[in-house]
Amino acid sequence: MITRSKLVEQLRDYQIRSQHKCPALTVFSPRPHLSTWSDVVVAVFFAVVFFVLVLSSYLTLYFRHFWLSLVIICLGIFLPIRLRMSRQALTRKRERRLLLPLSM
Repeated sequence: MITRSKLVEQLRDYQIRSQHKCPALTVFSPRPHLSTWSDVVVAVFFAVVFFVLVLSSYLTLYFRHFWLSLVIICLGIFLPIRLRMSRQALTRKRERRLLLPLSM
């Protein structure tokens, strides 16, 4: 059932998404939307960490340290997955907040 509050929330989400200046950074953000400058700074930080992990994995492969390279590659894979899980948890939390209580 579509309620007025859910429609308002969807409109607000659409407005926030349309204001994105850098949608590529949302991959590295722990929040679903980049609404403040602090969200952008956190996303840039995680993007730089990911870049450093990729670069260091290439260097360790070049110097033939295969186990260290495997660990760094696993960390590089784990970082975006963990950030996506935190974004999904925040959206579930927001949707749960919009649900009507049982007494109504």
